[in-house]
Amino acid sequence: MSRLVTIFVAGFIALMLLSSTVFVVDQRRFAIVFALGEVREVIAEPGLHFKLPPPFQNVIYLDKRILTLDTPDADRFITSEKKNILVDAFVKWRIVEPRLYYVSFNGDERAARNRMSQIVKAALNDEITKRTVRDVISGERGRVMDAVRDKVVAEAKQIGVGIVDVRLKRVDYIDQINNSVYDRMRAERVRVANELRSTGSAESEKIRADADRQRTVILAEAFREAEKIKGEGDAKASAIYSEAFGKNPEFYKFYRSLEAYRASFKAQGDVMVIDSNSEYFKYFKNPGSK
Repeated sequence: MSRLVTIFVAGFIALMLLSSTVFVVDQRRFAIVFALGEVREVIAEPGLHFKLPPPFQNVIYLDKRILTLDTPDADRFITSEKKNILVDAFVKWRIVEPRLYYVSFNGDERAARNRMSQIVKAALNDEITKRTVRDVISGERGRVMDAVRDKVVAEAKQIGVGIVDVRLKRVDYIDQINNSVYDRMRAERVRVANELRSTGSAESEKIRADADRQRTVILAEAFREAEKIKGEGDAKASAIYSEAFGKNPEFYKFYRSLEAYRASFKAQGDVMVIDSNSEYFKYFKNPGSK
């Protein structure tokens, strides 16, 4: 019985020793093998590997994937015009020299991120201080990113990090400058609106004056045409009257007298004070005279 226990204990110890000498490297990670505290080997290929049991050798793992450094808050920089702007950038990076990376940060990813943030900030400061706000925002934004990327790549290489990409997410004014920019834009829009309004008012007055002139010309021409037609009508009427008078003078006199009577007694209350022997009543007294 004791022999079985001894065999079991020995087997268990052997299994533990065997398990402590075997480790698996995932394809997403690097493995660094340490021997008595010193880096002995860096393994990048995934698979099953062997080592000496602790404390003779131990293993730590580093992330092989592309990582993103994204600052939570935008940093303030001063342009060549001495204006403050806010710049928000992000960096895609990965570990390319695990040994150097571990020596630089003792495997602490937070320390690596802090160091990367300092490198990016310093590169941005070097480039932005040489340019105007317009250049940083639109004019030379591509050149700024290229220059920052080159500087970050050179600095990151010294700590075992490879830079995949560097991008400016946002470039904006600080609140004080934003307010002044908005005020200037508002004033410019008001100026343009007033200019358009005054131009429209002047154009309206011009159109109204032209319409009034055309109205006056049309009325004058219409009045002239009416007077012309009226004169022609009066001339024709006079000619007709003259012709009728020439054919039968007495009938013409009788007709004109009737017209005079009709015009004089339009209303029932009309009163005329005339001598009864007047020529006016000639056809009242003797309507049958020839």
